[in-house]
Amino acid sequence: MTELIIYAFLFIALIGHTLMASKMYRTVHADESLGLKEKNDWKLKALIFPGYFFGKYKRQKTSKK
Repeated sequence: MTELIIYAFLFIALIGHTLMASKMYRTVHADESLGLKEKNDWKLKALIFPGYFFGKYKRQKTSKK
């Protein structure tokens, strides 16, 4: 039973990670102010820690305005 709970938690964490990374991918891809290299850098960061870097990306965008 413990093993099933661990697998369920890992599955939920993986799904959350994937959804957050895809949200960041769509947001970065739609941003016309970024160049190709900048977009690729942000997308690569989304693969590592999407929640952290998406927050960082949003803060950077709001501070430039």
